[in-house]
Amino acid sequence: MSSASAIRLSRFQKFRRYMQYQAHENPAIFWSVAIGAAGPVLLATVPPIRRNYFGYVSPDPIPMSYPLPQRKRNTELKGYDD
Repeated sequence: MSSASAIRLSRFQKFRRYMQYQAHENPAIFWSVAIGAAGPVLLATVPPIRRNYFGYVSPDPIPMSYPLPQRKRNTELKGYDD
C-alpha cells in the first residue's frame, strides 16, 4: 500500500535526517555550526527583549577625558604640582 509520495521524503524531512546524522557522527562540528548560527539571531532579538520586558537601560557613556577642576589655576606652582 505504499505509494511513491509516501516513500519520498519532503525537503524538511531530508534536512532533519541529515542534521540528526551529523549530530551523531560529528557532534563537535554540528554544535559549532549550531551555536555559530544562533549568534546573529540572538544579536537581533535579545536587546529589544531586555529593553521592553526587563526594563534594561543603557549605562552612561564612559568619559573620554579627565574632568578639569572648576577653579582658577594656581600660577605660583613649580613642577608637576597642581
